[in-house]
Amino acid sequence: MTGQMLKLPQSVRVDAAPALWLSLQASLRAEAAQVGSGAGAELSINAAELQQFDSAVLTLLLSAARLCAELGMRLTVLTVPAKLQELARVYGVAELLWPELPAPGQSAQTA
Repeated sequence: MTGQMLKLPQSVRVDAAPALWLSLQASLRAEAAQVGSGAGAELSINAAELQQFDSAVLTLLLSAARLCAELGMRLTVLTVPAKLQELARVYGVAELLWPELPAPGQSAQTA
């Protein structure tokens, strides 16, 4: 991928989400223009710095994934904090954001 990887800030709360979405949307569109649409094209967002968040971060990520799909690309969220994965599971959207992660209770088990 060309260009700089997008990053989520340390805090994503509902009060800051609208402004953050405007910024993220512009960044995703700019990255998509650089990468170009093609088979397997993807955009990445690094969530490593994310420490304080509420459910607004899920709305933000789902909106970003939807925008990427509209642009003919796939969104990949990297370095996902465990708390964020758990919040997504509680809200029932984990499989939409991270289809590669095993669902709860589907880890390898021995009988």
